[in-house]
Amino acid sequence: MTAPDAADLRRRTRELLAAHPPAATDRTDFLKARFDAGLAWVHYPAGLGGLDAPRSLQPVVDAELAAAGAPDNDPRRIGIGLGMAAPTVLGFGTDEQKERFLRPLWVGEEVWCQLFSEPGAGSDLAALGTRAVRDGDDWVVDGQKVWTSSAHVARWAILIARTDPDVPKHRGISYFICDMTDPGVEVRPLRQITGEAEFNEVFLTGVRIPDSRRLGAVGEGWKVAQTTLMNERVSIGGSRIPREGGMIGPVARTWRERPGLRTHDLHQRLLTLWVEAEVARLAGERLRQQLVAGQPGPEGSGMKLAFARLNQEISGLEVELLGDDGLLYSDWTMRRPEHVDFTGRDAGYRYLRSKGNSIEGGTSEVLLNIVAERVLGLPAEPRNDKDVAWKDLAR
Repeated sequence: MTAPDAADLRRRTRELLAAHPPAATDRTDFLKARFDAGLAWVHYPAGLGGLDAPRSLQPVVDAELAAAGAPDNDPRRIGIGLGMAAPTVLGFGTDEQKERFLRPLWVGEEVWCQLFSEPGAGSDLAALGTRAVRDGDDWVVDGQKVWTSSAHVARWAILIARTDPDVPKHRGISYFICDMTDPGVEVRPLRQITGEAEFNEVFLTGVRIPDSRRLGAVGEGWKVAQTTLMNERVSIGGSRIPREGGMIGPVARTWRERPGLRTHDLHQRLLTLWVEAEVARLAGERLRQQLVAGQPGPEGSGMKLAFARLNQEISGLEVELLGDDGLLYSDWTMRRPEHVDFTGRDAGYRYLRSKGNSIEGGTSEVLLNIVAERVLGLPAEPRNDKDVAWKDLAR
């Protein structure tokens, strides 16, 4: 079957709008109808929210829907599901898993979180110690995860756990889908420097996961996790934004609206960062065009590196530009937000929240190694634990 072109997608979108007028249709019902029409993510397979169309044609659908005032699926609230869980399920899930999870994920009926990092396995994620032991048709999981965004509102989690401690660390990991409502799953808030608890720590005690919710082969979870991690870095650092979108926008507006704050030095710094932000935005556009041809590669690590550095430098400039006002902080109330917000609230919040950008989704130090080895082709760092069984590693 020939893949739809732009004209065909416009026709299909208008047919959807005619059959389900946004003003007269329940929001969730509209999103379900959009998914069933193949207009959710057009590059996904037919029957799974897509039409096997080129990824580059998604903006055609989005523009038609936006012009008609159609609701979106609140991507900030379900970003982990959209950016990390969905491509992993699509790439490694069974037909039954794809049918079960992708539709409610995209519609936003079920929120997802990511159970990867641990107190002793963050930058060296492959050293994780959470265990999964086979018991009949189930796996029994025990361990602790940390820095888990949205765990307090999530129904499902993508989870990696050690299933074989007798082989080197990268080879004894398996990948599962964990029901966050199951007995033995405990979520505790982690209050951040911003005052809120967007992150959590998760304790897993005797949690039973059916083998039918395993993604990929037993012991090959690291391979599956690479798909998740590459997509995570693209979703964090390579999201589509307009010119002066993201962190640079509030600073540029303040500069224009409050000329009394300007100095020559601040002007030069703002110009430099504005240009760098625009270069990063255009590089992100190029990366998304490359994605049309296949899966994300290590280039996403470079985008995420730039995202973290620019956010921290721009938010620091904004606080300095505002002078005394930059020292104010509007609200230190302990909250557990439903979505990640890098640029919301005020300058103080943006400054503090950006400190996490160089940690979450892979530390900048780890990403520099990835860029050096996999993009630039430089020699790899010496690794003396590559052939050592996990159980024999020094801890």
